Amino acid sequence: MTVLCLVEPDGAGPADASLRALALARSLAESGNEDLAAVVVGEPWPGVLAALAGYGVTDLHAISSPRLTGYAPAAWGRSLAGLIAATSPSAVLAAATDHGSEVMAHLGAITGLDVVANCVAASTARSGGCQLVRYRWAGSLLEDAILATSPALLTVATDAPAPDWASAPGEDPTVHAYEPDLTEVDLLVQATEAAIGGGVASLATARVVVGGGRGVGGPDGFGPLEELARLLGGAVGVSRVVTSEGWRPHRQQVGQTGTKIAPELYLACGISGAIQHMAGCQAAKHIVAINTDPDAPIISRADYAVIGDVNQVIPALVTAIEDGRPNRG
Repeated sequence: MTVLCLVEPDGAGPADASLRALALARSLAESGNEDLAAVVVGEPWPGVLAALAGYGVTDLHAISSPRLTGYAPAAWGRSLAGLIAATSPSAVLAAATDHGSEVMAHLGAITGLDVVANCVAASTARSGGCQLVRYRWAGSLLEDAILATSPALLTVATDAPAPDWASAPGEDPTVHAYEPDLTEVDLLVQATEAAIGGGVASLATARVVVGGGRGVGGPDGFGPLEELARLLGGAVGVSRVVTSEGWRPHRQQVGQTGTKIAPELYLACGISGAIQHMAGCQAAKHIVAINTDPDAPIISRADYAVIGDVNQVIPALVTAIEDGRPNRG
């Protein structure tokens, strides 16, 4: 038997969220003495084989079709359903990113199987099935459960425990090309993402996130936040009200209904800290809040707080960082 894990790219390697999913998939595979296989859409990108080998992946299924040129969630789900029929895995996993969650929802609808979301641990149960631990109520509690259906369809929380190991590089996984049988309906929706300022890293995997809320003042107020994120090698995130106002796209939203982040540093600028937002950033190792309101809820959750106007504090911080950099001329 085999455990399959969908792997998404981020730059030259697998996305951090996918590595967390692979870590959980490896634990599940080892508990049942099974093999671990990865799945990518398109040609394997440079460096992915070596990276996957370090996580114990023995096989890589590369989904490719001349009709599949962009992100098509139904087609990706149909492709995974075809791989299930061809390989008979015990479980299929994906990171609970926007793409991973959407694709797994389509896979569940196609196969008629339940999808268990936001898992943080999984193993083979003694009585059969899959023993799970997953987030419930926006991560405020953990649920232990056994999933009896096979194959188990799981999404892995993007802030699940990060893998602190990787095997010594071994042989690269064996690549298997897979061309799915797609219909016009499967390809009805194919999406592309327009480039937008927001730092140099993806929100879900960034080590530094600069978040902006209503206190930024409007769309133009995000310019200094973008510059700060660029200087720190991070990404820009936003609160729900910012997306509701149309200032920034939903894919930059941090929160219960957005992206859950787990950076080393989260700079929350002009964000009050509603419970829905805190559910998305509670895994951050350090939170620094900048707000004019000393009684804002996020102040009590922050490691450090700056009481001041973000439109004055952030430009001053950008200037200080630039002035402190060595002369690169």
